[in-house]
Amino acid sequence: MKFCPMPSDWERADHFRYYQTTVFTRYNLNAEIDITNTEAMRRRLGLKFYPVFLWMVMNTVNHWKEMRMTTDTDGNPGYWDHCLPVYPIFHEDDHTFSDLWTEWNPDFPAFYQAVMEDMQTYGDVHGVKAKEGQLCNFIPVSLVPWISFTGHGSDTFTAPQMLFPIVVGGRFFERDGKILLPLSISCNHAAADGWHTAQVLLEIEKTAQHPERWMTPPKR
Repeated sequence: MKFCPMPSDWERADHFRYYQTTVFTRYNLNAEIDITNTEAMRRRLGLKFYPVFLWMVMNTVNHWKEMRMTTDTDGNPGYWDHCLPVYPIFHEDDHTFSDLWTEWNPDFPAFYQAVMEDMQTYGDVHGVKAKEGQLCNFIPVSLVPWISFTGHGSDTFTAPQMLFPIVVGGRFFERDGKILLPLSISCNHAAADGWHTAQVLLEIEKTAQHPERWMTPPKR
């Protein structure tokens, strides 16, 4: 991972300072993503949904520096050259969860296989953090598969402020012949405006509409 400082002519410098010093704002943007084509191909290939979902989200997030923002030790804004997902695994025995993380790989089969191996290795480990060594360049991504939602809120107070987004998906459902996935992104306004977050949601949907461009089965 590499920290990249924002350039001197960064277009959002004033906005960053405003939301870091005057109005401390996090916001949530929710949408229903059409995953009809992705679901059809996933089922045809016999793949698990969670790793597919993680790849679609992270592949998009890693295209946008606003979704990868952080600060250096002096508080100067910048962004990671890439981010990896931290995602919860649910334990049926006691209804708790544990966080896992998997290094990012834009190659879908390689990433899918790595996620499946981490789930197999650490899936039964209880406690908040099941896998040690979590890196700093992460983004929380999770699924709430028990319910479909039309809105989701996430207020997280930290010092210094948390700049990375939180991405949450719900139970997908069928309507008018389409399979729709509720998806929410919670953002720090210092890092991204509504336009950026909307583009991320639209890009995730575009990715889901064309799985033939990226979804191939992992090597056995």
